[in-house]
Amino acid sequence: MTDEQTTQSDKRFDPTDSMVTVTRTLDKFLDAAKVEAVYGPPVQKGDTLVIPAAEVLSVVAFGVGMGSGREESHTVGEGGGGGGGQILSRPVAAVIISPNGVRVEPIIDITKVWLAGLTAAGFMFAMMARMSSQRARRAL
Repeated sequence: MTDEQTTQSDKRFDPTDSMVTVTRTLDKFLDAAKVEAVYGPPVQKGDTLVIPAAEVLSVVAFGVGMGSGREESHTVGEGGGGGGGQILSRPVAAVIISPNGVRVEPIIDITKVWLAGLTAAGFMFAMMARMSSQRARRAL
């Protein structure tokens, strides 16, 4: 092997560092799936105990690639990777434990309800307008 070939092989992509980074990142995302992320600390007020509950959503994606150049240009193969993710959480309920029993009270996000209703109404309006324009074209 020539000195130039040795230098080129030393510059090749080593996936070990990338795998360590991926493992660390996945560990952080798996922490979001723990019970402590879903159920908050209990709050006691007199004889009543309230435990907040949340919905947790974790999304993560990674990609790694390697390539090589043309032999006549003496370029060395390179590689790289990337990734990203997001963790979302929102309160969904409160578990209430009292001397009268246990009950679960949902937490309703009224803004989401209104947005869902407006979105559905918009789609219905658009579909009705499309259907009426098709009917008018057929009548011609």
